[in-house]
Amino acid sequence: MMNDSIKLDLNFDPEHLNSNLDICLKEQWKNHFNERDYSGNWAAISLRSQTGKPEDILAHNINSPFKDTSLLLKCNYFNLILNQMKFEKESVRLLRLKPESVVKEHRDMGLAYRFGCFRLHIPITTDASVEFMVGGKNIQMKKGECWYADFDLPHSVSNKSEQERIHLVIDGKRNEWTDKLFTTSGYDIEEEKRVKDYPLETKKQMLEHLRLMKTDAANEIIKKLEGEIGNYY
Repeated sequence: MMNDSIKLDLNFDPEHLNSNLDICLKEQWKNHFNERDYSGNWAAISLRSQTGKPEDILAHNINSPFKDTSLLLKCNYFNLILNQMKFEKESVRLLRLKPESVVKEHRDMGLAYRFGCFRLHIPITTDASVEFMVGGKNIQMKKGECWYADFDLPHSVSNKSEQERIHLVIDGKRNEWTDKLFTTSGYDIEEEKRVKDYPLETKKQMLEHLRLMKTDAANEIIKKLEGEIGNYY
């Protein structure tokens, strides 16, 4: 489907990305908390987190605003990137997948543009042999590109290369600025409206996941889903 993944009309300088990455590689990274979802070595460090600490790599935890970390203050180019993106930023992390490591297939329920929130990936180090599967499709992301993908769909990553795969990963909330960016980049708003409604059991599963997130964005989706589920009774 057209809206499953989109290369946005944003491109960033690979040399400047690597320069800021070098600063971050000197810091202490933390292994990803969800150990059942990967094999090998998958680690992260935060540029924005809810506690304001680089070692806080949770994308969603408590219902509190996200803050720039001390690490972001050292990274001028990463700051430049975030400042030109005119939407509310939530978690901003660097995710590092080492060679021969795999992020197993899973879903991040409700993390899709049609639900009012989204995740962007900007590759900094990568290789053509890295497989990034979303909805059964391998997305070939190149250094400095900016990609949106529907992570409510089943997705996985396999690093079959001999180098680390490191992405700048930005979570945000949808607004008019992002609507313009997404549509000019090829996102089909009409297709979004045509997407078939989720079955009742799927909605119930989404509710369980969203209630654990405890964020304003999640609460908005919860209200919508609860209203829709109520119509079944």
